[in-house]
Amino acid sequence: MTDVSLGGMTTFNMAHGFPEALVRGMRSGFLSDTDYHHLTQCENLEDVKMNMAETDYAQSLINDANLTPILMQERATSKLVVDFNYLRAQASHPLDKFMDYITYEYMIDNVMLLLRGTISGRNVNELIAQCHPLGMFKESTMRTIPTFEANTRGYADLYETVLVDTPVGPYFQQFLDSNAGKVTVAGDVRNVLEEVQIEILKHSLTKLYLEDFYFFCERLGGETAAIMCPILRARADRNAINITLNSFGTPLNDPTMRETERRNLYPSIGDLYPAGIELLTKVDDDQKLANALNCFPLYRAIFDKFINLSVDEFSIDDEFYRREVHLCELAFESQMHFGVFYAFLRLKEQEIRNLVWICECILQRKKDQIGNFVAVFSKGSDWRAESTRRMGAH
Repeated sequence: MTDVSLGGMTTFNMAHGFPEALVRGMRSGFLSDTDYHHLTQCENLEDVKMNMAETDYAQSLINDANLTPILMQERATSKLVVDFNYLRAQASHPLDKFMDYITYEYMIDNVMLLLRGTISGRNVNELIAQCHPLGMFKESTMRTIPTFEANTRGYADLYETVLVDTPVGPYFQQFLDSNAGKVTVAGDVRNVLEEVQIEILKHSLTKLYLEDFYFFCERLGGETAAIMCPILRARADRNAINITLNSFGTPLNDPTMRETERRNLYPSIGDLYPAGIELLTKVDDDQKLANALNCFPLYRAIFDKFINLSVDEFSIDDEFYRREVHLCELAFESQMHFGVFYAFLRLKEQEIRNLVWICECILQRKKDQIGNFVAVFSKGSDWRAESTRRMGAH
């Protein structure tokens, strides 16, 4: 049942119609199949910039004399952040909270980047420059995280800054609570960060975030839950499969670690949960992982390609991105829900990955691989072609 604060068909537009109209209008700014065709025909990055002059990215690149893949990513990301923040400024409750949830993932990534810098002793300005704009805290917080002093007071400051003063603090608190045997006082926080592999910490926080966001969307109910819950379930499944795959050849693949540390990294949501997750905790190689996915045809088909094709022929990440693009495109096919805001951001991020890939292929003279990207709102996408065939059959 739809939450009263979200509104139904009669009241949704009163509170959220304007920002929803804005984000749907922004759909026209995605690159078209024709745009991609022209970009893939470019011989150098000057040609790419010239072709971008007819797109929504024109103003973002107008002051750059020499285009590079990194510059393309920075300019496109900056435009996306401006658009997202503009939408967020128009949002009223609970849409504002929903959009805040979207930014929490970037906050986690930024904190992890800063914590890695803490351990390696990298320059704080360099670290902050690499942080994602959507996950920024106030500058004093950003600078405190990687520069705490190596004493009890310094560790306490880190604890209070990361766990109390940021919106993602509850996820860190839950993680530390689950390690209560290791963490008894604030001064022990650094010991945990150094003992637990940084990737394990990141996956633990991401799991807690995905579960929290999922249950928030469930509480919103209505079309928002119908759109967002499948997207977040697919995201959780992707994380679970990647965690398993990337653990091979590491301590996480040891029998005792599989049943404890690795199991704790799997989200308690998704189509794989709980039966598939139970199977994943027992696998220790590619073939056993494929067998564990037998009851999940979509994921088994993806993993079969991973096993049977070369790296140049197939990317498992691209296949998961393709699935996410499909789900996010579907969000634009229904009305009066919040999922379209999440979908817009994720689809734009895919478009940015496409642009960087095209630039890299041109720069490295790998034109034979330039078409290996996941186009957004493409008329030739597999799921659109299948929908067209089904309609024609009737």
